[in-house]
Amino acid sequence: MDIARASLGFAAIGSEQRLAVLLMLVKAGRLGMTVGQIQEKSGMAPSTLAHHLRMLADGELITQRRDGRSVINRANFDHLESLVSYLMKECCANEIVQSEGDVA
Repeated sequence: MDIARASLGFAAIGSEQRLAVLLMLVKAGRLGMTVGQIQEKSGMAPSTLAHHLRMLADGELITQRRDGRSVINRANFDHLESLVSYLMKECCANEIVQSEGDVA
């Protein structure tokens, strides 16, 4: 993953409402939720929810699939794991170990 792709993903969760929607979808698991279910649970106006879902999809944090007249939204677990790994691979990279566990 490169920094541009990672920044899109992190920007997509840069709103309290989008993070709340993403957490709902993470909790829903692989079954996902319809737009109507998310709207009912979140209380968001349809146009606001559509905007947030579009941002989450553009950031690759969710996938959307049409199922008849409904759109099923699912957390993109693979991409979420990639984003976490992107951050964590840099963990403590600049620490200098002086001696036997002493950290500068």
